[in-house]
This record gives sequence, C-alpha cells and structure tokens, in this order.
Amino acid sequence: MNLINSGQIEIKKSKFISYCYEIKSQDEVKIILDNLKKEHKKARHIAYAYKVLNTAGKSDDKEPTGSAGMPLYNLLEKNNLNNTLLVVVRYFGGTKLGFGPLTRAYSNAGIEALKK
Repeated sequence: MNLINSGQIEIKKSKFISYCYEIKSQDEVKIILDNLKKEHKKARHIAYAYKVLNTAGKSDDKEPTGSAGMPLYNLLEKNNLNNTLLVVVRYFGGTKLGFGPLTRAYSNAGIEALKK
C-alpha cells in the first residue's frame, strides 16, 4: 500500500480529490477505501477503479452508472497500469454537472493523480 500521487480539481464548486496507490492485493483496496471514508466523512462520493493480479474492479459509489468508475478504469487500461488503485473523492458543490461533464470531471481528476 503505497500512495504514489494525489491531485485535485474543482468544477462548479464540486471538489474532486484523486489518489493513485500502488497495491499488492484486493484486501489493500478495502483498507485504503475504509481509511479514505474515515478521512473524508463529509464527501458525497468515493469512486474508484483498480487492477491487481488477475482481478479488476470499479465503483461509481452512487454516481450515475458508468460516470465515475469506468472513466477511472479506462485510465488504468490506457496507461497499462497493474497493481494500481485510482480513487476520486467528491465533495458535492451544489450543482449537478450532467453525465458528460461529470464523466470528464472524474477522468480529469484521475489524470491529475497519474501525472507524476
């Protein structure tokens, strides 16, 4: 469990805080998510995608289906990343973004965490 990088973007007062972790097992995914839920108690959504060993997973965490987990998973695929967990914590700013802008927001937040 190793935090590689993090980033943050803001769109219409919603904050998207992204984290990229190096992981060795699915168990680490649960530990990291539990820790992030404790750290970000007021966050509305914690979406993620991961690839480890021969397993992959993703979650939109109550965002519209396909708007959060899938764009993050696509970033892992596009960058050939394995043993990686990409998480985006969203603090809702009061304005609904719509499916397209929301998907781009999660994607861009993920890109921020992959930059270094």
